[in-house]
Amino acid sequence: MKPLFFALALGMAALTAPFQAAADDEGPAAPLYTYYTLEPDITTNYVTQGKKLGYLRLQVDLMVADPSLIKEIEHHAPLIRDAIINIIGEQPEARIKSLAGREEIRQACFNKVNELLIMETRQRILTELLFTKYLYQ
Repeated sequence: MKPLFFALALGMAALTAPFQAAADDEGPAAPLYTYYTLEPDITTNYVTQGKKLGYLRLQVDLMVADPSLIKEIEHHAPLIRDAIINIIGEQPEARIKSLAGREEIRQACFNKVNELLIMETRQRILTELLFTKYLYQ
């Protein structure tokens, strides 16, 4: 429970103000990281062992290195949601419920969303994709 709370607290802190890394006086300016939260939360089902249907509720935050890229993320939000829902729908129950499986799913979503955004925009937009809420039943 504490790691989930910590992840939520980190996510909320990151959403309140963009984070700018300290720049060296001699080097180029550091990126200004900005987060975009897909709203509403993604609620979808997954494959279970038996006749019951499993549900997963996700809050997804997308991190970009340049605030000007947020408009691209907003424009492609339906495509991003669809990709994440498709990946979740293919996952077995054991992977959904394990911590290692959750990380594999997150990484698969990050890779797929980046791949789709590169095809659409011809540039790498995402720096990171985070699950800031992950509730399953």
